[in-house]
Amino acid sequence: MNSKTLHVKGMSCQHCVNSIEGALKEMGASPKVDLKNSTVEVTYNDNELTIERIKEAIEEQGYDVV
Repeated sequence: MNSKTLHVKGMSCQHCVNSIEGALKEMGASPKVDLKNSTVEVTYNDNELTIERIKEAIEEQGYDVV
């Protein structure tokens, strides 16, 4: 299992948190979204997911990973 903290721009409300969490959980990752600090700490199995795919999933929800 790997854990990575990503900085995400564009999150402003609970809906943002829910959409990111939902997308990542659907992929099999375990996210912790911190709205105040604009971060997403994600734990994932690196045999099944790549950090690039996780970033893409967040960006597909309309947010920018920086």
